[in-house]
Amino acid sequence: MNNPQAIDVLIIGAGPSGSALAIDLVRRGLDVRIVDRSPHAFDGSRAKGIQPRSLEVLEDLGALDDVLAGGDIYPKLGLHAGPIGVPWKMFPHKEATPDVPYPNTWLIPQFRTDRALHARLGELGREVEFGKELTELTQDEDAVVAKVVGADGVEKIVARYAVGADGGSSAVRKQLDIGFAGTTDESDRVLIVDASVSGLARNRWHMWPGLGGKLIGACPLPHSDMFQWMIRLTPDEKPPQEIGAIIDRIHSHTRNRHIQLHEIHWKSVFRPNIRLAKHYGRGRVFLVGDAAHVHTPAGAQGLNTGMQDGYNLGWKLGQVLAGADPALLGTYEAERQPIAAGVLGLSTEKWGGIAKLDPSSMKRGKDEQQLSLTYYGGPLAPADSDSSDTSTLHVGDRAPDAQLRGADGAETRLFNLFQGPHFTAIAYGPGAARDLELLDWPTTGAQLKRLSVGSAAADGRAFSDPKNTLHSAYGLTGDTLLLIRPDGYIGHIATRDFLTTTQAAVRAMTPQARTRTMSQPSHTSPGSVATE
Repeated sequence: MNNPQAIDVLIIGAGPSGSALAIDLVRRGLDVRIVDRSPHAFDGSRAKGIQPRSLEVLEDLGALDDVLAGGDIYPKLGLHAGPIGVPWKMFPHKEATPDVPYPNTWLIPQFRTDRALHARLGELGREVEFGKELTELTQDEDAVVAKVVGADGVEKIVARYAVGADGGSSAVRKQLDIGFAGTTDESDRVLIVDASVSGLARNRWHMWPGLGGKLIGACPLPHSDMFQWMIRLTPDEKPPQEIGAIIDRIHSHTRNRHIQLHEIHWKSVFRPNIRLAKHYGRGRVFLVGDAAHVHTPAGAQGLNTGMQDGYNLGWKLGQVLAGADPALLGTYEAERQPIAAGVLGLSTEKWGGIAKLDPSSMKRGKDEQQLSLTYYGGPLAPADSDSSDTSTLHVGDRAPDAQLRGADGAETRLFNLFQGPHFTAIAYGPGAARDLELLDWPTTGAQLKRLSVGSAAADGRAFSDPKNTLHSAYGLTGDTLLLIRPDGYIGHIATRDFLTTTQAAVRAMTPQARTRTMSQPSHTSPGSVATE
C-alpha cells in the first residue's frame, strides 16, 4: 500500500448528493476524488422529481441544461376507479416570475440526473471512480485515511476531509458509529419497476387505489416508452420477479388487460425507511444525503434534500480549507439537520395519507418545492439581530431572483450574477453603496462580487431595477446592504450601520488573518475568484 500525499476532500458515493458536492468543490479549485462501490452509474428511475429550489442549485452548478433536456413537467394524475379515469392536478402548473424562475417540479428519472451531474463533473476535469468500495476509515486531528478496494487491490487515500454520500446503508456512517434513529416497516413494501409499456396513455400519471392501502401507480418517464411502476405489496406477498408474473399482478389489480410490459429495465423492492442520523459527521468526516436521512418517496423530497446538503457543505469546506475558522463546519449540521427533520415529517404524513386514500396526500405545493426553507434562527442567521430582515425577508432565507439592467442597458438576471462559487454583496441606495466600497474582504477563499443597484459604481458594477423586481422581492424600503452566501441564502441584511454589521457577519464566514496549520491549510482557490 502506498503513502499518498493528502488531497483536500474525498467523497464516498456518486449519487446526486455526492456528485453535486464534488462539482461545487472542484469549481473552487480544490483537489477532490469521488469514489463509488458500484461498477457503473445508477440505472434506475427511483427518485424522479426535482424541486424548484434544486433546479436553482443545478443552474448554479452548471448542470441545469442537461436536466431540463432529460425531463418534462409532471402530467396530471389519472385516478382509476374501475373503467373510469378521473384527472387530478397533483402539481399546480405555475408560470415563471422574476423572483422564481423555475416554479414547477421537474419529472426526470434519477439515472438521467446522475448522468447530468457526472457530465458536468467531467467538464471540470474530474471523473467518478466506480468500482471502489470503502473498507476502513480512520482519522486524527490533521487528516482522514480511507482504505478502498477496487480492481487493482487496496488503495489508501489520505484527505484533509471526507464526506459519506453512500446512501441509507452508509459504510461511512457505520465506520463513524453514528446512530440512525427511526423505523423501517418491513411489512410495507413497494415493488418499483422501470418497464417499456404499451396500452397505457402517456399523458397521465396513472394510479389505481384499492382498499387496505393497496395501490398501483404508473408514471410515464419522459423521452422514452417507459413507465415507473409502483406496486404496493401485501404484507405476506412475495414480489413477482419475472415479467409475466408482474404483468399478471398489474392486470389483476387494474382490470385492464390492454396494458403490456415489453422489457424491464430496472426493478427494486422499496421499504419506507424513516430515519435521521444523530449527527451529520464526526471530526473531519461528514454525512450528506441518504447517509444522513432517509424518507418515504412521497413528495419527492429525499434526492432534493440530499443535493442541498452538499450545496450547503461545499462552500463551508472550501472556506475552512482556505483558512476560515473550522467552527464554520459545525454550522452544517445545525442548519441542515432541522431541514431534514421537517422533510421527514412531511413525506411521512403524505405517505400515510396515500395509504388511507386521503386526496390531500396527493397534492403537492409550496412545502414540497423547498423554496421557503430557511436557516433563520441558526448559527449564521441569528434571530435577535438588530437589522436581520426587510419587509419580506429574514437573514437566512433563500435569496430570490430579480431582473436588473446593467449600465450598458443590457438586462440580466440576479441569479446570473450569483452564479459561481463567490459571495455577492448588493448595495441598494447611495449610503449602502458607499460603505460597500469600503468593505474589507480576505484575499483567500471565496471572493466577493460587489453590485450596486440604484447608485453609480465602478467597473460595470452598477445596475438599475427598472421594473422594481429587486425592490419587490427583497422588500426594500430604504438603503440596504445584503450579503448573499455562495449557496444562495442571505448571509446578512444591514439597514443601518452597513459597514460595521456586515464586517462582523463576514468574519464568521471567511478566512481571517491568523497562523495556519495543516488543520487550517492555506488554499487560494482559483475557481472562487469573482469580480471585485
